[in-house]
Amino acid sequence: QVQLVESGGGLVQAGGSLRLSCADAGRTFSSYAMGWFRQAPGKEREFVAAISGSGSSTNYAESVKGRFTISRDNAKNTVYLQMNSLKPEDTAVYYCNTMRIRGGRFRDPGDYWGQGTQVTVSS
Repeated sequence: QVQLVESGGGLVQAGGSLRLSCADAGRTFSSYAMGWFRQAPGKEREFVAAISGSGSSTNYAESVKGRFTISRDNAKNTVYLQMNSLKPEDTAVYYCNTMRIRGGRFRDPGDYWGQGTQVTVSS
């Protein structure tokens, strides 16, 4: 079981930036593709971004392309989500989780979700 802790959320004004971090307490971090997801009140959790274990491949939801950047530092067992040009619609609880790459696509987030980190963007 992977234990991931999200941090870095907060309250920002529209147009501002935040960098989220997802830290793993153990295991071989580089073995896992990782993804960021978010869930707003009244909505289902949605995919935001993903990155392969080596960091060589990434994928983004259309809604965040050009604004968000996912990266990782395997030496620190950490995945990041740099969020720029934030919009009120980005307000949500952000979660990270392990993912798999099958058929050239990021799939199958892990079964265990953490507490996430709250991102609130005011207008």
